[in-house]
Amino acid sequence: MMEKRCAAGVCWTLLMGCVFAAHAVTFEVTEGNSTCIKAELNASFSISYNTTNGTSVAAFALPSSAAVANGSSCGAAGVPPELLLSFGAGHMFSLVFSSDGRLYRVANMSLQYNLSDTSTFPQSSSAGVVSVMTNVSQISARMNSTYRCLSSASVSLDAGVNVTFANVRMEAYMTSANLSKDESVCSADQTVTTVAPTQSPKTTAAPSPVPPPAAPERGNYSITNGNGTVCLLALMGLQLNVTHFSKSRNQTVSEVVNLQPNRTTASGSCGVTVATLMLAEDLTNLTFTFTLNSTTQKFHLSAVSVSAFWSDMTDRFVASNSSLDFLQCSVGRSYMCSAEQTLAVVPAFSINTFRLQLQPFNVTANKFSAAEQCRVDQENMLIPIIVGAALAGLVLIVLIAYLIGRKRTHAGYQTI
Repeated sequence: MMEKRCAAGVCWTLLMGCVFAAHAVTFEVTEGNSTCIKAELNASFSISYNTTNGTSVAAFALPSSAAVANGSSCGAAGVPPELLLSFGAGHMFSLVFSSDGRLYRVANMSLQYNLSDTSTFPQSSSAGVVSVMTNVSQISARMNSTYRCLSSASVSLDAGVNVTFANVRMEAYMTSANLSKDESVCSADQTVTTVAPTQSPKTTAAPSPVPPPAAPERGNYSITNGNGTVCLLALMGLQLNVTHFSKSRNQTVSEVVNLQPNRTTASGSCGVTVATLMLAEDLTNLTFTFTLNSTTQKFHLSAVSVSAFWSDMTDRFVASNSSLDFLQCSVGRSYMCSAEQTLAVVPAFSINTFRLQLQPFNVTANKFSAAEQCRVDQENMLIPIIVGAALAGLVLIVLIAYLIGRKRTHAGYQTI
């Protein structure tokens, strides 16, 4: 079934069908006779909310009755293209796109949900509309190509609010009414293949290292909550270690790139037990998730995700791990590590940290609490102490031996 709607000279067509799954829906945004956005979406939402008896989680899918709302746009001067969907009792979902001429990406993803909808949020202790968003997304593709990701992938919009996509095909900045046959496939859909060497078997050897850069600059990042109070602090220099296929060298390489603080924007959210820090620099997006264990009263880095498309890459690199246990520290204190650390996220991706200090929970007066030193720093502090103690002991032994020898010599003279 096709439904066409127009407002202010802009028309939207809604096509409903079963593209990849039972709830897949195809949406189009058009202006005049031209289509600028087309998306085949299968999305589900998971929202944690307070009830009269505690907390609960609402889980629901984007329904086939979802409609393209009037706020959708093909973009204009200073206004980016946007796909805005309305569904249910006052719920809205938005994808805002941006482009650098080489790639387009989902630059902003937001959800507006209505807690007054008792069928979706039964026994909610509050009512009204709640809006959440994130400006970090791993959804990107080459211009004039279709983004395709059949695998399931989740995006955190806020603490306790997640959207999961599957069976996705979409394109923005379209030049025709149909999705491009040229596809930018997400990394989760890509299979690992061994390419026969063109000149020598050496091309299938271990990844070639690229000379690393100098130590990175230390960035100063902070996140504020809804009332403007700082709730997360981080001081750190970051290096990203990525193994990818190099276009220029025609082989797999291990490349190290510094995150540059003066070109990096920070965003995120602070919850009672989960805090998120998202760093975006050009075509690199890095997300840290910190979790607080209310039983042990310790927090740790529990998840990391990265999305990067550097100039020498053949396709966007995406990796994540949500079962990490790094940077453990007592709540109410800050974690500090002056020494270089390597956080192994997945085999093809790790992070080097330099002069790190962070506090994702219980920040007071916009400054770090007393620091807990990492084990490496503690060991580095012990080494000079141990060496000094050993030298002092050696000096003491030599002195005692000297005194004993002198006494014996003096005693010998007395006997003669």
